[in-house]
Amino acid sequence: MDVHFTAGPADMVTWVASEPGFMQRAAHALVAGSGTWLVDPVDHPDVRARLADLPPVVGVMQLLDRHGRDCAGMAADLGVPLVRTPERMPDGTPFVAVVVRDGRGWHESALWWGDRAALVVAEALGTAPYFRSSPAEVIGPHPMMRLRPPGTLEGYPAEHVLVGHGAPVHRDDAGVLVDAAIAHARGSTPRWLMSLATGSVRRSDRQSPIVTRS
Repeated sequence: MDVHFTAGPADMVTWVASEPGFMQRAAHALVAGSGTWLVDPVDHPDVRARLADLPPVVGVMQLLDRHGRDCAGMAADLGVPLVRTPERMPDGTPFVAVVVRDGRGWHESALWWGDRAALVVAEALGTAPYFRSSPAEVIGPHPMMRLRPPGTLEGYPAEHVLVGHGAPVHRDDAGVLVDAAIAHARGSTPRWLMSLATGSVRRSDRQSPIVTRS
């Protein structure tokens, strides 16, 4: 397995694992003050090398119950706390925990980093092709949330949206794109099903990948 790092601000480092390819598993290192927080990390030698250039890791967050990934292993190896699907963040962090879903088989929290206008979402929203209903759509809801879209994520003035599957979105209207994805989740479902059948989003991404700005 390889990883590749995406473009973005220096304090929001995102890497995407090459396997399994269609899932586009994304992980993040958030630099806040004098420490770095890892979010749903996937471990790799290149990740360790990149972390060496950042402030010390002070904690690991697992935002989705089934996103075990390398969270526990990295937390133990680095000697830092592991925070699982938090309902509130530990004191001293700049992040606010947002409960996305807390039900049987699905426990998910998101993070709002107000100082940086950044919304971090593990699964409810994504930018990988199987989340999106058309090549023009940048962010889409998880397929299993199309009928019950994650309304708790609406209304944030985000300029950065970091997701668990796919490239992050760094643009001034990122929060508007989130709101649109949630508002149109049900109505765009037929188009989403057609896009899966035809592969239109995947083809578009190969020809002209989504480009975000830092």
